[in-house]
Amino acid sequence: MISTKTSTSLTLFSHNLEPPLFLIETCKSMDQLKQIHCQTVKTGLIRKPISQNKLISFCCTNESGDMNHALQMFNQISEPKSVFLWNTMIKGYSRVDCPKHGISMYLNMLKQDVKPDDYTFPFLLKGFDRDVGLSCGKKIHGHVVKFGFGSNVFVQNALIHMYSLCGQMEMARAVFDVNCKMDVITWNVIITGYNRMKQYDETSKLFGEMERNGMVPTLVTLVSLLSACSKLKDLEVGKRVHKYIQKCKVESNLTLENALMDMYAACGEMDVAVSLFDRMKTRDVISWTTIVSGFVNKGEIDLARDYFDRMPERDYVSWTAMIDGYLRVNCFKEALVLFREMQALKIRPDEFTMVSILTACAQLGALQIGEWIKTYIERNKVKNDVFVGNALIDMYSKCGSVEKAQRVFNGMPRRDKFTWTAMIFGLATNGNGEEALGMFSEMLRASIKPDEVTYVGILCACTHAGMVDEGRKFFASMTTEHGVQPNVAHYGCMVDLLGRAGHLQEACELIKNMPMKPNSIVWGALLGGCRLHKDVEIAEMAAKQILESDPDNGAVYVMLCNIYASCKRWDSLHELRESMMHRGIKKTPGCSLIEMNGVVHEFVAGDQRHPQSKEIYLKLDEVMRDLKVAGYSPDTSEVFLDIGEEDKESTLYRHSEKLALAFGLIYSQPVVTIRIVKNLRMCVDCHRVAKLVSKLYDREVIIRDRTRFHHFRHGSCSCKDYW
Repeated sequence: MISTKTSTSLTLFSHNLEPPLFLIETCKSMDQLKQIHCQTVKTGLIRKPISQNKLISFCCTNESGDMNHALQMFNQISEPKSVFLWNTMIKGYSRVDCPKHGISMYLNMLKQDVKPDDYTFPFLLKGFDRDVGLSCGKKIHGHVVKFGFGSNVFVQNALIHMYSLCGQMEMARAVFDVNCKMDVITWNVIITGYNRMKQYDETSKLFGEMERNGMVPTLVTLVSLLSACSKLKDLEVGKRVHKYIQKCKVESNLTLENALMDMYAACGEMDVAVSLFDRMKTRDVISWTTIVSGFVNKGEIDLARDYFDRMPERDYVSWTAMIDGYLRVNCFKEALVLFREMQALKIRPDEFTMVSILTACAQLGALQIGEWIKTYIERNKVKNDVFVGNALIDMYSKCGSVEKAQRVFNGMPRRDKFTWTAMIFGLATNGNGEEALGMFSEMLRASIKPDEVTYVGILCACTHAGMVDEGRKFFASMTTEHGVQPNVAHYGCMVDLLGRAGHLQEACELIKNMPMKPNSIVWGALLGGCRLHKDVEIAEMAAKQILESDPDNGAVYVMLCNIYASCKRWDSLHELRESMMHRGIKKTPGCSLIEMNGVVHEFVAGDQRHPQSKEIYLKLDEVMRDLKVAGYSPDTSEVFLDIGEEDKESTLYRHSEKLALAFGLIYSQPVVTIRIVKNLRMCVDCHRVAKLVSKLYDREVIIRDRTRFHHFRHGSCSCKDYW
């Protein structure tokens, strides 16, 4: 029987290593390695190259390795001449994403007159990115040629990878095109690069080229191709990839199955996606999230929620997908409720979740929740990129706090055209037309090219501020100065601008000369101008145009009824009302939202479902008495119901924004701004009431209706009664 001591000796002999060095192979941590390092120093083994190589290799390549310790050991070697050691150090810096340290190591290596080998450049180039710099990458490319490694397939792959990481796909493709292209890894590197740069159509083309070259794709190739098809919604190529998988009997794995399912879901083929899902032997959180996202994209929110609720495990991606689903179907309160559930389960959101929640806050006018989200981002160090900044600007703007939106804008280290456009829209809809035009001038000075959306914002600014001449000028110059061709949205803005200003005939001429067919938005803008200026003839013509394509458009009937009522055309009004009843068309009920202590409260016209309904109506009665003492009299001109004057006044009193206003007066402090979001255009009487409340109770009231903001202060409105 062999003793333990003898057995150990035999094992050590079989590895032909000194005892401390053999222990490195089973080493689990830096603490253990340091103990072995001490032993090699004590025994003198540290002077042997094999000891130096093994100790430094552990620090550089092991998951628990420490590059600082590796550098200390490396620096103790008087004249390191082994290219293996230099490569190991370069590889270590690549592993810990410190490419600049790797470059310094490479330059020192050259100074020591150590020549690079086949492994040096792949290790050196692996960690390159935009931060290192393209110019440095090109210099390394020059060294590759200088030292004769230009035809080495591993080096070529590393160069392609480096250029794609730096966003230089033309350079990457140039290296690829001179490659022998017999290595599938090379194809994978270029395809991954195109996907990274969102040039998915190039990925799709490369698949065809691979087929023609007889290349056999790997799982990485197929997953990348399916990802490209998913982004392009290219079902045809996606099916070709699927057929290839079936025909060649590719050994599948979970990643490939998920990619295949994602492709069908993204292309709207949910039946196929669900069938693949049902046949999967194992599923992970990505599998479930793919199905949830697929139903979200099709607008089938109930099915998406069903799968979401059945998920055995959810990550922040699946929660964000479901939140986005609610945003898509305008269920903003449900999105916030889901986010609270996510918080309760301590699921850490990312920047995409934050953008989604800020969007919900913007739509609901939920400033307090939006402020909390901003604080959460700062405290938890959530990535605060340009998308989050843009969402914050949008949220503040749509909550009527344009000053805070401006502060976010000023504090952003990087801005894109969407940042400038969001700020222009925010200023425009909040009645700061001149400031919006000033922002546009700043945008041009910053060399940011405006697009068609930016010009919609500019024309909206002119519309809300009544700047007709400026609007005409911008509309005429958008093509000549920036090559932006006016689309139907721009024509709608111009018709709105001219109609509000009373230039109804000019608006009609503009519509007549449009290069495209006017849609209901254009005719609706003209109809809105007719309401303001009580032009029945043009109003009837505009309404007829809309109803020809959309005969059940209730908003058009209501608008025309309002015009008939304000012009006292009672016979026409009764006739139109009968037509509405015959068609079963009903007026969209007014709905107003108000946020109080982080909770969004909803009121519908005549609503008595709110738990504090009794108190609200008592407060409303009190407010109306105070306003009448101050000289208020109800404006019933837009009440077109066939009822007595007293009943008309009663109907006005129950409008949703008045209920929200009374609620705000009860439950907010006297210094707090009351913010209300309304789904319809604000009526003349509610507008008058809000002005008087702001004066009588010394309260700032901000109401966002369907078209713009109304900032009520000291008895006047920011819209100057022009809305």
